[in-house]
Amino acid sequence: MMESNDSDSPNGAQKQDQEAAAPRNVSRTSPLAANRSERRRDDQPLRIPGELSGAGVEQRTLVRGSKLGSQYVRIRSPMVRYFRAHGPDTLEATELTLRPRTPAGQVAERVKRLLIGQRLPTTAAIHERLTKVKALAVLSSDAISSVAYATEASLGVLIAAGVGTLGVNPAIALAIVALMLIVGMSYFQTIHAYPRGGGSYIVARDNLGDLPGLIAAAALMIDYVLTVSVSVSAGIDALVSAVTPLAPYDVPLGVGCIVLILVINLRGVREAGTIFTAPTYLFIISFLIMIGTGIFYAATHGGLLSAVHPSVTAAQRGWGDLHQRLGILLILTAFASGCSAMTGTEAISDGIPAFKPPESRNAGRTLLWMVAILATLFVGITYLAWRFGIVPFANQQPTLDSQIASLIFLKGYPAASFFYYVIQFATLLILVLAANTSFSDFPRLSWFLARDGFLPHLFSLRGDRLAFTTGIVVLGALSGVLLVVFKGSTDALINLYALGVFTAFTLSQSGMVVRWWRLRAQAGSGWRRSLVINAAGATTTGIVAAIVAFTKFERGAWVVVILVPLVVLMFRAIARHYRNVEAEVSSLDLREPAHAQAMIVLVPVARLDRVALRTLSFAREITPNTLVVHVATDPDDEAAFRTRWEEWTASQREEQASNAKPNGRREARAGGVTSPPAVRTPSGSVLEEGIPRLVVIESPYRSLVAPLISYVRAVREANPGAMVTVILPEFVPAHWWERILHNQTALRLKLALYSQRGVVVANLPYHLAR
Repeated sequence: MMESNDSDSPNGAQKQDQEAAAPRNVSRTSPLAANRSERRRDDQPLRIPGELSGAGVEQRTLVRGSKLGSQYVRIRSPMVRYFRAHGPDTLEATELTLRPRTPAGQVAERVKRLLIGQRLPTTAAIHERLTKVKALAVLSSDAISSVAYATEASLGVLIAAGVGTLGVNPAIALAIVALMLIVGMSYFQTIHAYPRGGGSYIVARDNLGDLPGLIAAAALMIDYVLTVSVSVSAGIDALVSAVTPLAPYDVPLGVGCIVLILVINLRGVREAGTIFTAPTYLFIISFLIMIGTGIFYAATHGGLLSAVHPSVTAAQRGWGDLHQRLGILLILTAFASGCSAMTGTEAISDGIPAFKPPESRNAGRTLLWMVAILATLFVGITYLAWRFGIVPFANQQPTLDSQIASLIFLKGYPAASFFYYVIQFATLLILVLAANTSFSDFPRLSWFLARDGFLPHLFSLRGDRLAFTTGIVVLGALSGVLLVVFKGSTDALINLYALGVFTAFTLSQSGMVVRWWRLRAQAGSGWRRSLVINAAGATTTGIVAAIVAFTKFERGAWVVVILVPLVVLMFRAIARHYRNVEAEVSSLDLREPAHAQAMIVLVPVARLDRVALRTLSFAREITPNTLVVHVATDPDDEAAFRTRWEEWTASQREEQASNAKPNGRREARAGGVTSPPAVRTPSGSVLEEGIPRLVVIESPYRSLVAPLISYVRAVREANPGAMVTVILPEFVPAHWWERILHNQTALRLKLALYSQRGVVVANLPYHLAR
């Protein structure tokens, strides 16, 4: 604090300024001033003239000292707990500003904190990055988990020609593995070419243009929704295979799993990685043990290459009497179904910003590990199914993996029968948690689209835990609806699968080909090799996308074919809106001098009570052009209101006559701005300054809102150059439950007037004490 005999002296002002820049406690005075304050408790504080101090959150008063003519400044900061000073006019809001004030809000806040954890500041974002171990669990769980159903999906197509055709599947699996390696190498290059995130949308839009980029984004977003639904559905199938009494509850269980994953992802990417690491590695290790044990069992029971002919028919597995011929079309369809093992491959290239530094190097190594694990598990499961003659069930109960585990651990090695349940539990976890890959990439892709103006800006906002909350919630809602619509059927959902992801693969790799050619002069001597690798990836994935679209069109792929253009049209419509807004806003020239504009304030009043008079006083401070609008639904009510109004206006005229003084509101302003034009009512009469004018609208049909809306529109049309402001007095009850006791007329008016062009709506709340 400071003390001086002359508060207006330069030194005193300088000390005040220095004191204003310092961090403040709730109250500060110098020791001498504090003693004087104690001795002069009856001193009346003096208001300090001038501008607001301390960013407007400090109370400064002059207090007389003990010496004649002395005084000191007392500074109080009632909100010091809510803000931290970062300079003379810079404040940092603390977490206390987010604390709810109402009991209901406090309960909701406790529940929210229990579910998703404490808030994280923006500065903590760097600490929310993933290590390679966690990233493999978070971003690769989708691809790795697909081995639990990809082989079964392929066999489910081949069985249409009889169980004897299942022996073709190993050759199909080898072709798929070759495709995995090609795509993996292609994305390895993409990661290093786009170290800040090289998803299909980014690469395609950067090198091929907006439309290909938006097609890739739409295909990916649809595929992410399908990934969640298929993964959860397959996981529930694994659970039902082990616990058959749960079969009638598969859909509610699936929806519950989606909600659980959604909540975990709202806790942030790092914590989600911590939670999902153990299940992912449990699945990898348990399946490697099952494959290794199965190979040992095969070697000791007939040899590695002596395949067992299936001992059951397709009809016995619930497929019905199918007599298709094993032709190229059926083989291509089985290949397309098996390519579901490729979904999720691009997740790592899309999630590079989630890695710890160096991001691109860590992401590239994680991608190589993922491809190696994926290929090993897929080939191993396909081999065991072929070697032991496993025939899938039409309803996936039990699943193919359950049959293999049962053969090895329940029949082959009964002493290790417990491991069968380990396999089922690990499969359930990985399939359910595989949806986490989509929950990691869908919000990030949505952020890219929102950043570029193709999705609402709401998708670019981070939540309390630095996660993209809107994208996470939208993905959970869409996938839950899809699961309910398809009644949790993995076979039905998987027919929609893979087309979107291979479309995105093709556009991404095509974009990389264009990029290498465009930058060949700067890329060095290795650009030809890189171009060939990406060209091979684009060609193969393009062929697969065509095969999937052709072979699965009638089985449900037509839905994706129709949805992708619709989503692209939605993207373009959103972008057009943002462009129009930007063009209209940017066209305003702030250098032009301000022109006077008439302002009309309308105050809807139901009765002339304290709340209404307080609102009228506020309106008259804004402009003398104030209209009081009363909607009368009853003649007696109208007469009573007019009588009360005349009494009030008479008292106002008497007060004005006794306290007549010049009104400075209409004084000439600097810059040559002229006075606003006269304001006219809808009837054509000129609204003069002074006491507000009363307009009564008789409503014989007892409607309150509609006549008032029409009157506001009429005033605006009668004064096309004026700004019409509607001030709504509103009761705010002390308790939330008391709001249902009021008719919410102000809320209905606000919602109705919100879309009126040239109309400003302001609420003047009156808080009830009890």
